[in-house]
Amino acid sequence: MRVIAGSYRGRVLKSPADNKTRPTSDRLRETLFNILAPRISDETRFLDLCAGTGAIGIEAISRGAAFATFVDKSRRSCGLIESNLDSLDVPENQTEVVCLPAETFTNRRHEKSWDIVFFDPPYQSEYALILHDFGNAESNLLSDNAILIVEHHAKKVLPEAIAQLRRWRIVKQGETHLSFYEKA
Repeated sequence: MRVIAGSYRGRVLKSPADNKTRPTSDRLRETLFNILAPRISDETRFLDLCAGTGAIGIEAISRGAAFATFVDKSRRSCGLIESNLDSLDVPENQTEVVCLPAETFTNRRHEKSWDIVFFDPPYQSEYALILHDFGNAESNLLSDNAILIVEHHAKKVLPEAIAQLRRWRIVKQGETHLSFYEKA
């Protein structure tokens, strides 16, 4: 797996030896970042939730995002993300790695919100609780013009709306879909 574009373009990322992590394909990452490109700036805060290898958040940093938070419940994944960040020499003040379950992380109050969130849980997961946390009016997870992107299997039907979130786009690539949400 490689970084597709930006300052770390072509650099190799480490992947786990087991099959428990399902990295987002290069093709889908390229499609995703073609859509996100106009939204990424040197002020963008990016959240990679259920980060796995960290490839999505690293791609965001490579393409100019100011800061990326990587969240995964697996200590092995968090170690892999830190290893990937170290191998690229990503400045420590641009990233944070948080080893927590997604629902614990989203249920907390945070000092700053995020502009772009990518949520890619294991396909058998229940998505509703996390989506509700992002759509909750009391939540400070999303900035005013933020978007939430959810990667899911084609057979997993996600709601058009949940709390204050409304889906505005679906990208389909094989059996994988990306659902784009924003605050209503």
